[in-house]
Parts: sequence; C-alpha cells; structure tokens
Amino acid sequence: MGMTMTQKILAAHAGLDTVTAGQLIEATLDLALANDITAPVAIKEMEKAGGHVLYKDKVALVMDHFTPNKDIKAACQVKCTRAFALREGVEHYFDVGEMGIEHALLPEQGLVGAGDCVIGADSHTCTYGALGAFSTGVGSTDLAAAMMTGKAWFKVPAALRFVLRGKLPPYVTGKDLILHIIGMIGVDGALYKSMEFTGEGVAALSMDDRFTVCNMAIEAGAKNGIFPVDDVTRAYLAGRFRRPVCAFEADEDAVYEATYEIDLSALLPTVAFPHLPENTKTAWDPVPIDQAVIGSCTNGRISDMRQAAEVLKGRKVAKNVRCIVIPATQEVYLQAMKEGLLEIFVKAGAAVSTPTCGPCLGGHMGILADHERCVSTTNRNFVGRMGHTTSEIYLASPYTAAASAVLGRLATAQEVLK
Repeated sequence: MGMTMTQKILAAHAGLDTVTAGQLIEATLDLALANDITAPVAIKEMEKAGGHVLYKDKVALVMDHFTPNKDIKAACQVKCTRAFALREGVEHYFDVGEMGIEHALLPEQGLVGAGDCVIGADSHTCTYGALGAFSTGVGSTDLAAAMMTGKAWFKVPAALRFVLRGKLPPYVTGKDLILHIIGMIGVDGALYKSMEFTGEGVAALSMDDRFTVCNMAIEAGAKNGIFPVDDVTRAYLAGRFRRPVCAFEADEDAVYEATYEIDLSALLPTVAFPHLPENTKTAWDPVPIDQAVIGSCTNGRISDMRQAAEVLKGRKVAKNVRCIVIPATQEVYLQAMKEGLLEIFVKAGAAVSTPTCGPCLGGHMGILADHERCVSTTNRNFVGRMGHTTSEIYLASPYTAAASAVLGRLATAQEVLK
C-alpha cells in the first residue's frame, strides 16, 4: 500500500520504511515553535520537569500575539519568554523590532522548508505545508516535551486529496479557494486528516496563495495541509532555506478517503459569514461594516499588501469605517514602504500597524464593540473572536476587505475597480 506526502515525511522522521493511517509513531522534529501566549505555559511545564532545551537551533520563540505589549500581563508573558530564551540559549528568538507574525516570519527567515517535520503551540502552524513540510499545531505541554527531547508523538493521519485544475480568475485568491473548500466540506470535513493538494492547477498558485490555503486547513479540522514541492517552492526556498530540499511525492497507489476536483477558473470572491468559516457565500445583500482588517498569518504578506493597495489607491476609506492594515513582518513592512504601499494606505485613511496578531484574536489593535461588523482577512469568525460577543466577523480576501472599506459595506474588488 502506497503512502501520501504526509505519511512519507512522518515515516522518514520516525526512521521507518512505511507508516499507515492511525499508526502511532515518535518522530524527530526539525523545529518547535511557540509565541508569547503559549511559550510561558510550556516554560512552566519544563521547569516543573527540571528540563532544558535539547537543541538550541531547533526552537523558535516569536513574540507576536500581544506585542508590542498591550498591558502589564502581556509584558510579563514576554518577559518570562525572553528570560527563558536567554537562559536556555535559544537561537531563534524574535521580539519587537525584528519580529513578525510567526507563520509569515519563519518561512521568510528560512527556518522551515520542504520535507521538514514541524510542530508549534499555535493551531495555524499547518501553514508550512505550503512548502512541502509536515507541520501541525500542538498544546503547550506537548511543546515542552518537544523542546526537551527534540521529538513528538503523532497518530499518522488519513488523507483527503484536492485536485486543482485551471487558474484563478482576476481578483480571486488563495483565500477564496480555501474558503470555498471549507464551505464545501465543513469545519469538520477533514477532521484529523491531511489535506493534500495536487493537480496542474497547483503551478498556477503563488507561494503566498499556498500559505493561505494551508494556514486555514485547521479550519476544516485538518491535522495538516500540504502542497507538492515544485519550481515555485524551490524558487521561494532558494537563498532562504539552508538545509537540503527534500521533496516527498505521494505514491500512485496512495490511499485517500476522498478526492475532490476543483476548477480554479470557476471560483468567485468568497466570504465566510458569521459565525463559522464554513458559512460561505459568493453573493450577498449589502452588509454595512464598521471595520476592515487586512493582515494576519493568513493574509499579511507582500502580495496581500499589493492587492489591498490596488483597491485603495486614489480612494478613501468610507467615513464610518476603520481600516487597519498590518504587514506580517518587518521585511514585508519595508517592502511595502519601498513600493509606496504604506503611503497609499495612509492617504486612503487607513491605519498601518507594526506586525502583530492583535485584532485576529481580539487581543488589541482593533477590538470590536457590541454589534459592530468587521470584514477581515484573518482566519476565524467565531462568536466573540474579535471582541464583543454580539460583534460579527466576515472572512474575506484582501481584495474584498479593501473594497468593503471603500464602500462601507461588504463588496468585491470588481465593484470598486469597474
């Protein structure tokens, strides 16, 4: 019986010739990740166990959720993590001024790559599957054990195959693709399964599109999402990733629980209405909004900034709308500055923030009041996710979020750019 891409990576890291769905394995890790919310919990567990970081170069600590510190508690969280990183000699510690949103920062810095086995105490760690890696989120206690041993236990996931055909039409992005898929299979449609993307349409997706798709695999309940390693992947890794590129390909007789065929050219701008990512629509009545957020680990990369700027250039954010733009990393911020994108945002009446996850989890930099509505490029629209429990979140692409900010209601880029 053949293996999927994910199963081959797990087998290699477990030192096994083959693995099957449901099998329990212990795998060697290439990287373990935590942030300013999850790291302190892991640190306390390590201290209870009397343990220390085994591999100083295989741990990354990124201060991105409540940073720059929003209050005393957040400051203490970061202080705890900062002291731990210094004490343990952790090589990859990122703080204010050099940090970024973790799932944009680590690929950018070349710390994750093709063939890797990665865990993170953050559910959107599945982002790195875009690079042909197995990556998944874990709890903070699992992370503590991983930092001490360099290993983690996994149950090998079964897989779903998504065969992509054609290419995306104008103003339709990877965000629309993954929202379409979640709307199609539901928030539990890939529960503890690997979402594996194949087909000639893969080549038409940019690396940023792939990051976005894998980032939201968890919103379908998946253990991980993964793309094959191709020329687009290798071009992104060149000059960044310092280890050999390991491209794992699924066997022809690999077993999938289901196969879905998707014609990319038929997709439309898609929005997930409150209060689940599966509640997707491609047509809607005018919905007035109070805020637009463009950023996050899902859509804060330079292509996302360019898409938003294309819509906002020469236009103004509606008077009753707050538009917050958050470049995901310092590198993205600088590139956006060089291209004049930040000037476009400011002239349009948007606020530009330092890299932070803040609004996505209702942390800071954009918390919603009662009954307010926000169109956001983030990844979750649960009740109370971005603030008050009566507020509403509409998940969308940067094109749609920027267009909605201009018109003051949920809108597509075509409506603004026509």
